[in-house]
Amino acid sequence: MAFGNIGKVIAGQALEATKKNVMDAITNPEPKAPERPAPPVETTGGTILGQIQAMQRPLGEDQEMVVTAQAGGETLRVLEILVPNLHVLVLVGVDSEQNVTRVIVPADSVCLVCKIKKVAPEARPVRVNILSPRPKG
Repeated sequence: MAFGNIGKVIAGQALEATKKNVMDAITNPEPKAPERPAPPVETTGGTILGQIQAMQRPLGEDQEMVVTAQAGGETLRVLEILVPNLHVLVLVGVDSEQNVTRVIVPADSVCLVCKIKKVAPEARPVRVNILSPRPKG
């Protein structure tokens, strides 16, 4: 008789557990799938810097990329780009009289001309240096 009671108790517990699972599924909605993070937003500044780096990366030792910008009626040869953030670029270079010049420009309105040129055999090619701020932390 004891074995029969144990079987009834186990069957009752299994039935109650199944009934509870079914009731929970009906009363509680399915958990939401975790939201995927939004893809990073492309910025104009980030795209410009990426293009410059992509053009400059495969250059040979006898080539350089000449980057120029028009500003204030002058043509500036850009030697360095400072990136305080991806919305503002600071172009550092030399003007036609070899004066060191900085142009602070919104990334959305900058226009750069990039040309690949051969350098003289005895000359060292110039690379455009891109300096971004260090992460705070």
